[in-house]
Amino acid sequence: MKKLMAAAIFASVAGMAMPNAASAGCYNCYTPPPCQTCYQQQVVPPQYRTVEETVMVAPGRTVARRTPAQYETVMVPKTVMVAPSRVEYERIPAQYATQQRVQMVAPAQTYYAPVRPRCGSCGY
Repeated sequence: MKKLMAAAIFASVAGMAMPNAASAGCYNCYTPPPCQTCYQQQVVPPQYRTVEETVMVAPGRTVARRTPAQYETVMVPKTVMVAPSRVEYERIPAQYATQQRVQMVAPAQTYYAPVRPRCGSCGY
């Protein structure tokens, strides 16, 4: 049993060491030379684009400013209101900014493209 296991491991290691079309980066080679067509894996990197979008930096708000009533003392020892208290409202609009972000348009792809390997004996 140990000899059979050792022979199987040796055969797999020896098969990996021998150069062939598969070890050269070719896959699915069906026809014999000289018309051999192999397929090599091609990788297309992902595609990205920059998107500009408007984002809110600060929301709109209303600020109330209170003014207290004003009083004065007149000739007769009497205090009189000159101006009543009031509230003024100031509306502050929302603030926006343009922000850029990167968005993926297409993910990375892999495909197999046919390639013609060179023949070791004739060069074609």
